[in-house]
Amino acid sequence: QVQLVESGGGLVQAGGSLRLSCAASGRPFSLYSMGWFRQAPGKEREFVGYITRSGRSALYADSVKGRFTISRDNAKNTAYLQMNSLKPEDTAVYYCAARLAGAGSTDKADYGSWGQGTQVTVSS
Repeated sequence: QVQLVESGGGLVQAGGSLRLSCAASGRPFSLYSMGWFRQAPGKEREFVGYITRSGRSALYADSVKGRFTISRDNAKNTAYLQMNSLKPEDTAVYYCAARLAGAGSTDKADYGSWGQGTQVTVSS
């Protein structure tokens, strides 16, 4: 299994930006499509977006489309989630996840490896 460690979370005002990183180790990063999910208190973990293992394609949840961008650097074994125009409803713990496949998935059950999560808090 690949090991994943997220970083970059924090407290930001509404309208601000954050960039989360997800560093992978243990297996070749380029074998995995990478997903981002988030979980707010009392809510289910929800899909945010994914990027294919080539990095050529990404898909986003409607709630973040146009504001969030996922990228990856296979040479650095790292995936990124750039979050702009943040809103209080974006407050959650954010998780990256790896899927041993070329294509991504919106279903969290399709991901075999997860990071520990990083807290993002957006104040109004």
